[in-house]
This record gives sequence, C-alpha cells and structure tokens, in this order.
Amino acid sequence: MTKAIYRREHVIFLQEIKRMRVESGMTQAQCSAALGRPQSFMSDVERGVRRLDTVQVRDLCLALKTDLITFITAYEQALTE
Repeated sequence: MTKAIYRREHVIFLQEIKRMRVESGMTQAQCSAALGRPQSFMSDVERGVRRLDTVQVRDLCLALKTDLITFITAYEQALTE
C-alpha cells in the first residue's frame, strides 16, 4: 500500500481543508490563532508538511464554524468528482 501522503486522496484532503478555510473567510493566521497555534501551523497543514489526527481535524472544523461530519461529507464528495 502506498503511503497516504503520496495518494490522490491526501491531495484532495488538503484541498478540502484549504477550501473550507477560504470559504470561512479566515486567513491562515486567523485560523492558526483560533487554534492557539502560530501562523505557520496552517501553512504547514495546507502544504502537507504537518499531518492532523482526527481530534485536530475536528478542532479545525469547529474553529471554522463547521463540524466534522460536514467536512467528511464534502471530502467524500470531492473524492468522487
């Protein structure tokens, strides 16, 4: 099995994270601050340098005024396109 970071699904996951942040109207700095992290945190996440676990994805969703189910649904939809 190919490592996740080299799979199409991972690229789409990162695209969905960025899309969700941009649609929320938040900058990387604002999003990172909402999570109590430095600005570089969101930059690293969106570039795939830093990986998130499920709890962190949920925290990110809440900071962006959405929920994990909505994010996962959008992610699954993007995978089928």
